[in-house]
Amino acid sequence: MRLKILAIIAATFLLIVIIPKPQVREDNPFRSEGDPLIIAHGGGNQEFPDNTLEAYFNAYSVNPNVMLEIDVNMTADGVIILSHDLTLDRKTNLQNALISDITYTSLVENEVDFGYSNPIDGPNGYNVTGEFNLYTNWEGNTVTPLDVTYPEGVEARHPEKFLVTTLEDIFIHFPESLMSVEIKQSGELGLEAFDKVLALMVEYDMIDQVVLGSFHREIVDQFIAVQESDHPNLMYAPQEDGVRLFYIMTRAYMSLFYPDKPTTLAIPTSSGNLDLTTRQLINNAHRHNIAVHYWTINDPETMRLLAERGADGIITDRPTLMQEILDEDE
Repeated sequence: MRLKILAIIAATFLLIVIIPKPQVREDNPFRSEGDPLIIAHGGGNQEFPDNTLEAYFNAYSVNPNVMLEIDVNMTADGVIILSHDLTLDRKTNLQNALISDITYTSLVENEVDFGYSNPIDGPNGYNVTGEFNLYTNWEGNTVTPLDVTYPEGVEARHPEKFLVTTLEDIFIHFPESLMSVEIKQSGELGLEAFDKVLALMVEYDMIDQVVLGSFHREIVDQFIAVQESDHPNLMYAPQEDGVRLFYIMTRAYMSLFYPDKPTTLAIPTSSGNLDLTTRQLINNAHRHNIAVHYWTINDPETMRLLAERGADGIITDRPTLMQEILDEDE
């Protein structure tokens, strides 16, 4: 009897391990069967000012198959613009500039320059001392829009300034590119921003090319709700607690019961004492048809390690460097 019970337990365990895992869709454009995707973090923010149209053109010139990592906020007049921060204090010469209080129209009319890298020394991301520093790249050089290699037929928007960029600008100029779009605002404001983002994705037919992300639970819950109702092909990356649950269930060989259906895991290489680069985690994510993308990787050794272990994508501030690493094997 004891042997029968053990046999049943062993068979059940084996079924749990090998049975096909829940998936949101059969295809996953963010999986890679060969080299990992180059994912340009903010367009590659050690090469050009992040979340500017010029940074994404630069990344595209490095590799036309680059994936674009994008941060978005909604302005006071309801336009989705690119910005990592909730304020413009770090990126422009404005102070106390909460994006939700500023209109897109004013940013355009005043030709506000997003080519700064200022200290954030006040609460909520403000530059209270008013120190303004023009952006310099990883080599310490100041760059302008004229330093970008543009596709044929595209010219610099301004000879010196990196002007405000909208999500619509990105969809128009990169209609074939894969993208990760992170909604930075939270609460009702973040939910309204998501509605605007989704409307743009539908208008420009980008549902199958964009994976959504947010650090805010209520925003991710809305991704899931929309996926389960109006847009079953909507793709998203889980919030931190969702990643943690997937990791725990992977270690316990119980991921068959993982409740959500994300498309990617966007994760660091470690969390506390936990190694998140293990083959077990990557292989199990693949059994769910989930792509594994690591952030933010700027050193050659880690790039090579992640590529060797089967990472689907590497989020980097230096797309040119990563392309050089990938070229080593050719």
